Amino acid sequence: MNEPMEATAIEAQAAIAEEFAFFGDWTERYQYLIDLGRQLPPFPDERKTEENRVHGCQSMVWLIPSGDASKMHFDAASDSAIVSGLIALVLRVYSGRSAREIVDTDPTFIQEIGLGKHLSPTRSNGLAAMLAKLKAYAAASLAQG
Repeated sequence: MNEPMEATAIEAQAAIAEEFAFFGDWTERYQYLIDLGRQLPPFPDERKTEENRVHGCQSMVWLIPSGDASKMHFDAASDSAIVSGLIALVLRVYSGRSAREIVDTDPTFIQEIGLGKHLSPTRSNGLAAMLAKLKAYAAASLAQG
């Protein structure tokens, strides 16, 4: 991502809440999510494997961790425009952080920006599955350390 990295996951979530507050309605917010998703770095087709797939999502989502417990990085992609935007938000909060910070940070931005009320149940479940997998990677990284 090109935007400056917020110092902590909490600051990233606050910045996301501020950005979404600018938009008057959910049509604009969905468009912003789609725009964010379009800014995700390219994800090579050869990495779109069953092993990297997040199960529990209606659309196809792939998530790949790298780094170690001191600083984890995540690459992710989806075949859905809105889900790609959700991925962009999740990566902004969690990628580039320590495994401890990832495990300890609840995704409060989801409720703060009203996503919980505006996502379909299948998208909400998929977002929860993606967050669970990301946190599981972080927990495993801590266990190895």
